[in-house]
Amino acid sequence: MTDHALRLLRQDARLAALAEFPFNFSLARAEHGHVEPVRLASGGPLEAVAGDDTGGTYFVCGDGSVLYADSEGGAGIIGSGVDEALEILIGLPGWHDCTRLSPQDGEEGILAYVAEVEREIREECGISLDAERAELRAALGFPERSPVELVRMLHAALARTEPGFVLLGAEEGGAYDLIGPPPPPVWEPVLATGRGDLAALRAGDTAVWEAMAADAVRRRLALRAAQFDRREGDLELLRRLLRYETRSSLTDELRLAAVLVGLHGRAEDLPLLDEVRETDFDTACGLSEIPRPGADPAELRRWAQDTDRLFFGTDPADEPLCTWTDLALDQDLTDLALVALIRRFDAIELDQSLLRRSDDPSSLDTGELSALADDFERLGEPVQAERARRLYAALQDRPRH
Repeated sequence: MTDHALRLLRQDARLAALAEFPFNFSLARAEHGHVEPVRLASGGPLEAVAGDDTGGTYFVCGDGSVLYADSEGGAGIIGSGVDEALEILIGLPGWHDCTRLSPQDGEEGILAYVAEVEREIREECGISLDAERAELRAALGFPERSPVELVRMLHAALARTEPGFVLLGAEEGGAYDLIGPPPPPVWEPVLATGRGDLAALRAGDTAVWEAMAADAVRRRLALRAAQFDRREGDLELLRRLLRYETRSSLTDELRLAAVLVGLHGRAEDLPLLDEVRETDFDTACGLSEIPRPGADPAELRRWAQDTDRLFFGTDPADEPLCTWTDLALDQDLTDLALVALIRRFDAIELDQSLLRRSDDPSSLDTGELSALADDFERLGEPVQAERARRLYAALQDRPRH
């Protein structure tokens, strides 16, 4: 994560010229800036240090990571520092094409692909490439690395882009597309703690059980993890979590815990569910449809199945985005929540059919835009909030068919 190589390029015109051609890392192009004003969604600093002949820009971020932004609206981290980024650029002069590779492609496949890309560069530029690479590597003190290792380094760097290094157009606020592989779905990092806690609860970890009693966020996450990993042997665990969750009164997770218990269809759980319902006024109203003690256990199971279909289910992709962004914010995963909300709004802005009502496809439900505006305000993003409000107002004025 040093800038040793950058200092050498700035001090030595011969090395700077080699970096510019044939490796397309031009210090002089940094003076012109990027094709548009940009900023990081996380709010961190950006310094343009180089550019290329396609209109792309190399930025150094606050932690030293190098972010490349192309002129077509794509961006990604390509190194933990300028030294690493330059190692990759010099070793993989066709690195843009190599972003579609991953370590899973295997050594033979990677070597063949890189060789073909370099053959095309040699023919186009009329150079040996090997001599220039050897000279620049030696001058900058870089070791020789195989294309396989360099692809692994590039892939690992690109995977760090979201959420901490997502680039936005500073004026309009839209997010740049990711260069390279897509990130995991938002629920995977959100549920990571809950999945770990659920495994510990199943193993009988007393320290985690004590934390569940006192930590509402961890409790919610564990229940959400149980929603998507249902096991027959979890009934006693779910009963205990249900009792703990009454301390938060009526929450979505309290209803979820009741449903997960009810799905087992045990008559002995009816008194427990009745006790939970009578916790306070809110639970009495929100859980009023739970069958009373003495009811047929099959009735309990039917209630749980119907409520599960209406509110929950087993696929995290079916959950509304706010489930995951709220849980992210509860864990101080602010960048993750903000980026997910921005990308959702960007998608709606491009395709307003995403707002179509399921019960009436001829009309739009614009309530999500109001909710997005509120979320952006809460996150201190007035530009994003205004974007959402503008689209909301425009859709109110649109004639209905």
